[in-house]
Amino acid sequence: MKKETRRSVKEMAYFSSIGLSIALSIFIGLGIGVYLDNRFDTAPWLTFIGLGMGIAAGYRNIGLAIRKSRKF
Repeated sequence: MKKETRRSVKEMAYFSSIGLSIALSIFIGLGIGVYLDNRFDTAPWLTFIGLGMGIAAGYRNIGLAIRKSRKF
């Protein structure tokens, strides 16, 4: 396999995993927020905070992906 083809395949594999990492970040933050709301009976505040932190982590993953793509 040519070096450029190998590089393209590597980039496509990396960028196809970004969507999954964003979705997991959001759902993990949401899950932690729901769990803490049920534990401390503070609904819906910790759910909103957990969701916001999950979305922020998703944006961070996008930023890291952009930074890494510049190194390719």
